Amino acid sequence: KRGDFETISFWLANTCRFLHCLKQYSGEEGYTKHNTPRQNEHCLSNFDLSEYCQVLSDLAIQIYQQLIRVIENIIHPMIAPAMLEQETIQGVMGVKPTGMRKRTSSFPEDSGHSLESILKQLDVFYYTLLQHGNDTELVRQVIKQQFYLICCVTLNNLLLRKDMCSWSKGLQIRYNVCQLEEWLLDKDLQGSGARESLEPLIQAAQLLQIKKKSQDDADAICTMCTALTTQQIVKILSLYTPVNEFEERVSISFIKSVQNLLKDRKESSQLLMDAKIIFSVTFPFNPSSVALETIQLPSSLNLSFLTRV
Repeated sequence: KRGDFETISFWLANTCRFLHCLKQYSGEEGYTKHNTPRQNEHCLSNFDLSEYCQVLSDLAIQIYQQLIRVIENIIHPMIAPAMLEQETIQGVMGVKPTGMRKRTSSFPEDSGHSLESILKQLDVFYYTLLQHGNDTELVRQVIKQQFYLICCVTLNNLLLRKDMCSWSKGLQIRYNVCQLEEWLLDKDLQGSGARESLEPLIQAAQLLQIKKKSQDDADAICTMCTALTTQQIVKILSLYTPVNEFEERVSISFIKSVQNLLKDRKESSQLLMDAKIIFSVTFPFNPSSVALETIQLPSSLNLSFLTRV
C-alpha cells in the first residue's frame, strides 16, 4: 500500500540520518575531517560508537529491503499489461500475429495499467523518497532496483507467451523502454545503473526486430545479445511468430546455427530472470552541516534536564 511505502521511506531516512550523525560525531578521523572545528568540539571522546553504527546499519538494510518489497507489491501487477499488452504505438500494434487472432488477453484492456501509470507511480516513489530527506545515492539504488524488476517481469512474460514474440511487439517494447530512459534523463539518474539493468529487455526487443535468416544474421545476433542467455535467445527465436503471411517462422537450422555459435558461453542455464533478487545496498557517509548548538529542542519532549554545551 502507498501508506506503507511512505511510512517505511520516512523511517529509512531517519535511520540513515541517525547513522550518519553517529559516524560524524564518533571522533573517528575518517569522519571528523568533514566537520567544522566547532563540530569536532562536539565529538564524543569517551564512547566507542562502532558497535552502535553496525546495529543501525543492519537495521537500515532491513528497512531498505522492506521498502523494496512494498514497491514490488505495488508495481509488479502493472508491469506486464503496461509494457506488453497496452498498444502504445497506434497503427503498428493493430496487427495480430498469424494464428493468434482469437486469443484472449491474460491482462484485460480495462486493467487500467498503462506505461503512463507506471511512470506516474515511479514519480510518486521518487518524489516521496526525496521529500523525506533520503540521500540521493540511496534513491538512485531504489530506482535501479525498480528498473531491474520492470526488466525481469517483462522479459519473463515475453519468454512464456508465444503471442508476445513478434516484430511489432519488439517495436512496442523498444518504444516503452525509450519512455523509461526519458524518465531517467529527466530525473538526472543516468549514472544510477537503472538504464543498464534494462539491457536484457532492450536486446530481446532488438532480437524480435532483427533479420533471422542468413549466417551473417546469426553472427549479428550472437554479437548483439550479450545480456541474454543462450536459452533465452533460443526460446525467443523458437517462439517468434510472423505478423503476416509474407514472413516466415525462424527455421530450425537457423536456431541450431545460433546455438552452435553460443555453445562455449559460460553462463547460467536459467531461462527466467530472478525477480526476487535485491541488490546489496550501501549508505555512503553524508555528514550534516547543521551546527548542534543551534538546534532548538521542543518543550513537549520534556528534555529540560539536558544541558547545552
